[in-house]
Amino acid sequence: MPRLHLHLVSDSTGETLEMIAKAALAQFEGSDVTRHFWPMVRSRQHLERILADIAANPGLVLFTLASQDIRTALEAHCRAQDWRAISALDAVVVALEGLLGQQAHARPGRQHAMDAAYFARVEAIQFTIAHDDGVAWEDWEQADILLAGVSRSSKTPTSIYLANRGYKVANIPIVVESPPPAALYALKHPLVVGLTTAPERLVQVRRNRLLSLNQAPDTAYVDGDQVTREVQYARRMFADNGWPVIDVTRRSIEETAAAVIALYNERRPAAGAQDGAKPI
Repeated sequence: MPRLHLHLVSDSTGETLEMIAKAALAQFEGSDVTRHFWPMVRSRQHLERILADIAANPGLVLFTLASQDIRTALEAHCRAQDWRAISALDAVVVALEGLLGQQAHARPGRQHAMDAAYFARVEAIQFTIAHDDGVAWEDWEQADILLAGVSRSSKTPTSIYLANRGYKVANIPIVVESPPPAALYALKHPLVVGLTTAPERLVQVRRNRLLSLNQAPDTAYVDGDQVTREVQYARRMFADNGWPVIDVTRRSIEETAAAVIALYNERRPAAGAQDGAKPI
């Protein structure tokens, strides 16, 4: 299989392009693709500099450029060099212009504007970091979502991902020997979601964690029977309280977060309309 050079050219941070490229490339197994990332391209001079680098490794050029002048220059150069160039958002923007009856604003990085939604996302991230691993349980009623699960069931990374979407998230480890505070069972506002996983997978994750910390990998923390009891204890707690449960055994953090958001919107019909305002 030949190697492909994929050039991502953006006049902003390039996060959108990276996500699009990652999603598209995931459809091709064993592909040999080298990605070249060119963010914050906002002048002809900058464009000319990267065109020289692209020429050294020609391939597919994927771009998001608000400036018509820079875009025209890039497209003209690509045509002259017989390079394939694709605007990642054109089809969506054109469709929205027709449906909304207005022309799109050509403003680089507009999605990263420091508006009310931006500051709400910052507040959500700060809240989530401050309420990780059962800390500050007195504030849990202020959370949008509370994730519960045994150690290493992806609570923290899922919480951070959700916080970046604008949700205030707290999480608590379920430990057999240390029951959670009574406040957990009296929560009204937050959606409490239980995260569970297969014991065998959990043992593997925990063992890898201990090895990364240079700790002995043979403790009760990774004992198969003990881990199974922990998972069963947590599952009983989730069932007894009627909390929805997500099995994260074969889910990525993104998939788990998407499932949590779906549960959140199902529980709060009004929130479904508001979710579009959540920072993305």
